[in-house]
Amino acid sequence: MWDFSIGQSLSIMARTWPFIVLRMVVYFGITLAYIVAMGAGAGIGYGVGHVMADPDGPVSFALWGGIAGFGVVSVAVYWVREYILYLVKAGHIAAMVHLIDGREIPGGQNQIVYAREVVTERFTEASVLFVLDQLVKGAVRAITGLIGGIAAFLPIPGLDGLVRFANTVIRMSLTYVDEIILGYNVRIGSNSPWQTARQGIVLYAQNGKTMVKNAIWLSLVVWALSLLIFLFMLAPAGAILYFMPGEMAGWGFVLAIVFAWAFKAAIIEPFAVASLMQVYFKVIEGQAPNPEWDRKLEEVSSKFRELKEKAFGSGEASRWDGAPRRA
Repeated sequence: MWDFSIGQSLSIMARTWPFIVLRMVVYFGITLAYIVAMGAGAGIGYGVGHVMADPDGPVSFALWGGIAGFGVVSVAVYWVREYILYLVKAGHIAAMVHLIDGREIPGGQNQIVYAREVVTERFTEASVLFVLDQLVKGAVRAITGLIGGIAAFLPIPGLDGLVRFANTVIRMSLTYVDEIILGYNVRIGSNSPWQTARQGIVLYAQNGKTMVKNAIWLSLVVWALSLLIFLFMLAPAGAILYFMPGEMAGWGFVLAIVFAWAFKAAIIEPFAVASLMQVYFKVIEGQAPNPEWDRKLEEVSSKFRELKEKAFGSGEASRWDGAPRRA
């Protein structure tokens, strides 16, 4: 049914508990910032509303104050997302990669320091890793059209809606490919991040059927868990809003989504990444990137072309010869 070991993924998460704790601190800290900002905005709006002659002023201004608070934190999170990737996600992936390969890593807080050193060796600045991550995400979208679409295999009239839904599921299943490519970069000890990412995407595409099959199964599990977490989080979100001024019950739904997102990013996401990296490393073992897939991706993806240009511009593209070697 699937090719990853749930037990191994759980073991990896347990052994990288310092990063799990760090993720929880970061993502639940962001959730707390949303709560405080929305509460403060609603409180200020409620007070301003009392100055207005309109009897509905306090409720209306409280609502807009809460929206403003939500927007301010969202903008802040948008601007720090590359540092979250660099300091939290990349380090955790580096630690997981070493465990998948049977390498020993330090325990406790030293694990975080060790993993950051591994990441820094590959990507000297957060901006480099962030740009690379965005290019990989853009290139991955092309894989859906090349290996993910099933419309061509179901030329049956009246099934357009079903086909669109299936293709949407497949696109969503590719959520973690950029993290897998980052893990591949770390695994082979690459000092040529642009070229290694290019090779990693090609290797993913040429093994697309296996990877997408496993990603779909994993996506179904993640969605089910995320829905359960969302329903569970409605209660505390409602309790928080009980103490907020005005009729803002609708924000309980929003807060529950934010809580569920934080829990997914802290716990469920690393489980998914560890599972898919197992499959990816196993299926590409001994393979060389296929130039034909490289050509196909270049034809359909501007982001992949940009990735190749950066590889050529940095002098890395000359290393395209044959299968990559692990450090």
